[in-house]
Amino acid sequence: MSTYRFGKHPSKCDYRTLRFKNYLMPELAAPPASDSVLKRVYGNLKVSEPKALFPMDGNDQWGDCTIAALAHAETAFGGLVDRKKIMAEKAVEKLYFRLSGGVDSGLNELDVLNYWRQHAVSGDKIITYTSIDPKSRDHIKQAIHLFGGVYLGFQVQQNCLEEFQARKPWVPGRLTKHGHAVYAVEYDHEGVTVLTWGDIQRATWAWWDECVDEAYAIIPPEAKEKGFAPGFDFKQLEADLAEVAD
Repeated sequence: MSTYRFGKHPSKCDYRTLRFKNYLMPELAAPPASDSVLKRVYGNLKVSEPKALFPMDGNDQWGDCTIAALAHAETAFGGLVDRKKIMAEKAVEKLYFRLSGGVDSGLNELDVLNYWRQHAVSGDKIITYTSIDPKSRDHIKQAIHLFGGVYLGFQVQQNCLEEFQARKPWVPGRLTKHGHAVYAVEYDHEGVTVLTWGDIQRATWAWWDECVDEAYAIIPPEAKEKGFAPGFDFKQLEADLAEVAD
C-alpha cells in the first residue's frame, strides 16, 4: 500500500510580502468561469499522464510536499511555453534537506518561496511571488488563469488520504494538526484541481474555504515570454519589489 506524507508548517506572516490584489488594475478582464492550466500543458507537451509530468518526488518517504509543489509549478510554467522541465526526484530531495538543515522536519511555504526568489531552482529563479487572500475566489481564479497556477497550503482534513486513494474530491472534515502543500492548476464552479502525490486531486470550494490557509501567485520568468495580460501592473510590481529589497 502506498504511503503519503505531509510536511507544511503553519503559515508564516511577513509584512514585506507583496499582495496580489494590489497589482490588478481596473481594466484587467475578469477571470473566465473555468480554466485548466493542465489541459494547456498537456496539449503543448503532448503528454496527458500526470505521473509522467508531476511525479511523487519523494513525498511518499519524506515530508517534502513544499518542494514537490515547487517542482510541479516549475513543470507547469515550462509546459505553458512548450518546454518540458521535470525536476529529478533526487534534486527535489536534495533541495528539501538543504532547506530543512538535513532533517525530515517539513518546511514553511514562505521560506521556500523566498529561497526560490533568491536562488535558481532547476535553472531558473522566479521573478517574485505575491500572497493571495484565500477567501477571494476571483483572485485565486485570476492567478491560475494568468500565471499558471496557485501554490497553496492547507490544514489537512481527517479523510484527506482516504478520499485521495478512493479518487473522490476533497470535502470539508475535522481538521488535523497536519499541513500539506499542493499546486492548483484548474478551477470551475464546483472547485479546484491540484497536483499532489504523483497525481491530480479534485477538491470542492467548500473544502477550500474550510482548509486552505495560505495561497501564493508565483511570477515565473516564463511570464515575460507569454506576455503579461493588460491590466496586471507589472511595472508597479517591479518597483515595489525593488523597494522591499532595499
